[in-house]
This record gives sequence, structure tokens and C-alpha cells, in this order.
Amino acid sequence: MTDSQLKPLFAEHIETIKKRYQDAMQRHGFDHLLIPAGSLHGIFLDDMSYPFKSNFHFNSFVPHDDLHDSTLIISAKGDLTLCYYQPVDFWHKVAGDPDGFWVEHFDIKMMRKKDEVRAFMPSNGNIAFIGEMAYPFLDEDFDAINPGNVINEINWFRATKTAYEIECCALANKRAAMGHMAARDMFYNQGSELEIHLAYLLASGHHEAQLPYNSIVALNENASILHYMHYDTERPSEHRTFLIDAGARYNSYDADITRTYAFDKNTEFAELIGTMEKLHLGIVDRIKPGQSYVELHVATHLEVAKVLNQFNICDMSPEAMVENGVTRTFFPHGLGHQIGLQVHDVGGHISNPDGDPAPPPEEHPFLRNTRTIEENQVLTIEPGLYFIKSLLADLKDSEHGSSINWDRIEQFRPFGGIRIEDDIAVTADGHRNLTRTYLK
Repeated sequence: MTDSQLKPLFAEHIETIKKRYQDAMQRHGFDHLLIPAGSLHGIFLDDMSYPFKSNFHFNSFVPHDDLHDSTLIISAKGDLTLCYYQPVDFWHKVAGDPDGFWVEHFDIKMMRKKDEVRAFMPSNGNIAFIGEMAYPFLDEDFDAINPGNVINEINWFRATKTAYEIECCALANKRAAMGHMAARDMFYNQGSELEIHLAYLLASGHHEAQLPYNSIVALNENASILHYMHYDTERPSEHRTFLIDAGARYNSYDADITRTYAFDKNTEFAELIGTMEKLHLGIVDRIKPGQSYVELHVATHLEVAKVLNQFNICDMSPEAMVENGVTRTFFPHGLGHQIGLQVHDVGGHISNPDGDPAPPPEEHPFLRNTRTIEENQVLTIEPGLYFIKSLLADLKDSEHGSSINWDRIEQFRPFGGIRIEDDIAVTADGHRNLTRTYLK
């Protein structure tokens, strides 16, 4: 899909998103919202800044994540004023002129200096500020700063994506898939973790700071470290397995994809990867509106337990493994999360627009989404099976340690672990796999 094809979808999107904010303003007594993109943060006692990360409320309207110090002003009537920061700066690359399918929806005010935004701020009515407070704004400029009632309402409804948002997520998956294929090829060419990571960046068309999150590029035992981000520069003496969890962005929307590969495709670990692939696709097939995401997570634990039986890792019944928490040693994280403008979209732990909490079950504390699955949500599904030294040690010392085949554990530990992750858009009668269109 091209930008010209996205244009009519964006027109529908901007009206939908604008109405959500207008409704929240009306319900909570605000006449204007001021939403900054955010500012660059200088490193302590240094003349350089950290990589810029844009305010996702700003990017709900403006499809660029590099417009630092620009500001969006929304009126209760629905007027959208974009104060566009384009300084005179011969040291750094500055934002180009506003251009593209989105500009016609905004009254754009060009600024050469940051404090020029103050001339465009509303002079009457109740004004709320949503973002990180920084120069040139002052606390006393606003009637509320990050009002929780407004933010909770927006977070609730943003779980339902517009057609434009879903297509941007799909295009982000396309970019990520290009990187994944290049990374896979570099693995089979016996590259180091750093070489694999660089191949990913080049093929996905991103530099490091543009990635939605730090890529996980893990060889061998490192695949058992859930958030491994070290990028070893040395090639290992033996390539056994490769886990990559890496994403991409398109118009500020994210993709989040994970794959696991065995170097020798004739090993039992390669067979275990194939079994987990089937498990993953089986869980994806259950996605439809009305399905409980929590129940889907628990069902995944039962399927993981069956795999532990199948590969002679544990001799307890699958039901007993789940009931007694044994599967949490091998699958310690949640099934997935909402995704969109953020990799882990906020709003996964609330039960209504008022922000009443919907925490994960006590026995599954790392589950990031407890919302009922509904049409037009975009979710990740990422079951895993790992051989994590510390968790295995705890299991060995527990009352269930005798049910584990520790010889099998030692056989699989050098391979680290397995995770497979796709991004899924929920449709009226099922789902659309945004990842498998581009990466099998």
C-alpha cells in the first residue's frame, strides 16, 4: 500500500481520533488540549542528546516521529493547529517542510524558535497539557497536566485501531520482515550477533535509534535471556540456534516479530522449534472477537505442557503442570500485548474508559494484556519455551523437581530457548496475520 492509498484512510483516521479527544475534552471539562511532540534530552555534563522518542499522543495525529519541539493544539470544536518547529541550525539536520497526505488536515504554524509556540496558545478556556513538561511551557500555563481521566479514556479507545493504523502496522511488518530474512541469512552464514544485527538494520531500512525497541539477537545459550541485547562481536565457535526479536516502524506505527532457527535442521531441537511453530499457529487460529486474552494465555500454558510431555522433559500430566506452575519455568512471560504507536501499547490493564484496573492473574503477573479481544485490536501472539538456568534451579529444588528429566534439560540447555511471535489484527469474524503475509 502506497501513501496515495493511505490518504483516504488517513482522512477517516484523523476524524475518528479527533472525535475521541473531543469527546474526552467535553466529558472532562476542557476547551483545548496542548500536546507537544517532546524535546531532546541532553546527556548529563555532555553536549550530546539521547535519541529522541516522540509523544505517542502527538503521533496519533501527526505521522512523523522526528518533529521534536513541535506542538499540536486541539480545540473542543475540532480545530487542529500544528506548531511546526523548523529552526535555523547549521549543526544538525532539521525537519523538512511539512509535506504529504496528512498536511491538509492541520492549520500549520511554522516556528524558528521554540518559544514562538506561546503566541499560538489559547488565551481563554480550560487548557490541558498531555506530555512531558519542558521549556518553553510552564505548569501555571495549564488548568491540568496529564489529567488521568482524559488519558485513561484515550488509552481505552486507542486499543481499537482505525483502518489506517492497521495498514501502517502491516507496512511496519513488511519492513521488519525484510530485516528478519537478512538476519536469518547472516546466521546461516555463521555471523556474529553484531553482524546479524547490522544485517537487520540495513535490510529493514532503519538506523539504531529508529527501531521501536532494541533488537534481541541471541545465539545459542543467549536465547534463554528474554531481553538479551548485548550483540557479541565475536563469532561463536559453534552456531547451534538463533533467536531474533526485532521490529520496525512505518508512519510511527510498530511491528514486533520473533523467530527462532536451528543451524542444524536435523537436530531434535529443530524438531522442538517446529512443534512450537505449530503450537503458535494453533493459538493464533483461536483469535476472534469475544475471546478472553487471559484464557488464551492459560490455554497456551496447557499446550506448552503437552510439548514438555511430548519431548520427555516432564512426566506430570499437562493439567497438573499448569495447576502447579511448572510450565511457568519454561514459559515465564505473557502471551503477548497490544501494539500500535507503542510496542507495548498502554491500556492493556484497564477494564473501561474510566481506567478501572484489570490486573493480570496473580499466577501470571507478566501478562501485559487482560482485555477481551475485540474487532480492530492489533495484538502480538508470542508463546515461548526456554531453558533458563535460574528458573530451572528453582524448579529442581521444588517438590516437582523429581518430575523433570534433567538429562533432557542438559541436552537442550545449550540451545537457549524458543520464541515465535506474529502481529495479529482482529477482524469481525476472526483475524488477519500481519506478519505471515511477509515472513513465514
